[in-house]
Amino acid sequence: MPRRPSRSVARFEARRAERRLGLTSDGVQRATIAQIAARLIAEHGLTDWSLAKRKAARQLDLPERSALPNDAEIEEALREHHALFGGAEHAATLRAQREEALVWMKRLAAFRPLLVGGVAEGWATEHSDIRLELQADDAKSVEIALLNGGCAYRTLPSRNGDSVFDYFVDTRRGGVRLTVRTPTAARQLPRRDRHGQEERRLDAAQLAALIAEDDNDAAA
Repeated sequence: MPRRPSRSVARFEARRAERRLGLTSDGVQRATIAQIAARLIAEHGLTDWSLAKRKAARQLDLPERSALPNDAEIEEALREHHALFGGAEHAATLRAQREEALVWMKRLAAFRPLLVGGVAEGWATEHSDIRLELQADDAKSVEIALLNGGCAYRTLPSRNGDSVFDYFVDTRRGGVRLTVRTPTAARQLPRRDRHGQEERRLDAAQLAALIAEDDNDAAA
């Protein structure tokens, strides 16, 4: 189990959040929870963000009904965590995930794949899934393509009780989650997530350009 942070660490996290964001005391509390949750996610491999938030609150000795940060705040905290502590290791992990994503996008080019989530945004950890959105009139066509390619996969429960089909493929660089929507459903997707943030969706050309850009930045 992760060790409880010392009170000095908690105070440091709170002061950093207050200085960076100019927050009220409630905002500082949420930001501090987000920072500790991000550390649990990045360093201890927690994939259940709700659990990570609750653990972070408990580590700060906060009441059970304390206001918890939303997922967008966790994503921002993960970006900050990687910037401070990730270094070359995080850059290499993210590069490998993006390269794997590009391989699958080329293999599944017929389904107009888009890379979304943490690997697209840059906040992914080594435990994050590579998330691709595909378009197909019939999800069975994706299954056939996977089978014809000799790819073992498993079907995942649809999220939010909708009719979206999700498939999961294990690779040497992590799991690839394939979300299949009809073209009509894909066109109706909101440009922003439930927190009002613009969602990043990269096609294969954009992803290849991003990888090349990261290489140029690393060489500079």
